[in-house]
Amino acid sequence: MKKIVMLGLSISLLLTGCSKQSDVLMLYSGTDGKLNESIGTYVDAVAADFLTKDYNVVEENGNHMEDPEISAAAAFMFNDTDHQVLYANNVYDRIYPASTTKLLTALMVLKYGNLKDSVTVEKDNAGITTYGAKLCNFNAGDVVSMETLLNCLLVYSGNDAAIAIAEHMYGSEEEFVKKMNEEAANIGATNTHFTNSHGLHDPNHYTTAYDMYLIFKECLKYEEFIPIIKQQTYEASITDKDGKVRRKSYETTNMFLLGTKETPQGVTVFGGKTGSTGDAGDCLILYSTSAEGKAYISAVFKAPGKTSLYNQLAHLLKME
Repeated sequence: MKKIVMLGLSISLLLTGCSKQSDVLMLYSGTDGKLNESIGTYVDAVAADFLTKDYNVVEENGNHMEDPEISAAAAFMFNDTDHQVLYANNVYDRIYPASTTKLLTALMVLKYGNLKDSVTVEKDNAGITTYGAKLCNFNAGDVVSMETLLNCLLVYSGNDAAIAIAEHMYGSEEEFVKKMNEEAANIGATNTHFTNSHGLHDPNHYTTAYDMYLIFKECLKYEEFIPIIKQQTYEASITDKDGKVRRKSYETTNMFLLGTKETPQGVTVFGGKTGSTGDAGDCLILYSTSAEGKAYISAVFKAPGKTSLYNQLAHLLKME
């Protein structure tokens, strides 16, 4: 039996979804010493016990890294190529996600939906009346493709796009949200509970930074995802109830992509998802690469404003 223990395996366990001792032990599969294939190594029972103890050090100490430049409620910077935690603070603490919620809505579309579907919007603005809510301004009877809704959801952060998706896929937003929460649990995001598909504030709508990392990682598995989130603008084609086609351009909410906030030299930001409400503060999760081609996932949750949000993200991106 091989007894090879990769350097940094404990970090890999963190990045693959293990958040407590029992999760680490579950990876160990029995007498042949084989671990989950995502770990890519073998250990015996003695080594597994060692790794459990070692992982607790990562969890207890690595989750509370101090940096005077980071003041957000939760933040992280992960090297996704080498499976390294470069920064992690309060990643298991409960937060409000605001529109980063839409990443899970997008995952439901990518995994279970059909981008070629034609979707009929049931109400003006899909029934959203919340003051200040970001809207694509769909009208009752408008027909749009699921692909268009997904782009409007991720690029422009349209709340009405989220509800139109939910109602089309499962008949009602309530049923869609039930499926969202089931999907979150299935991928290991067990500290997530959503009450809507868009992220407008509800005290019972919450997650953690680590859960959002897991959701984001799942989205990255789909080839359609990055081409959508990297767009500065998206032009939608909408057919009204009388059959007249109108086109509307939607601009990204990501200020790095717009060029209004500067990225560190050598860093390429492909995109991600923003979020902002009074209770959630300003939030952003990003996918980026370094000049050497290594991939990174970074995030800041509950920054006190957009300037602070992008300054903190830029600081994290320099950690590559």
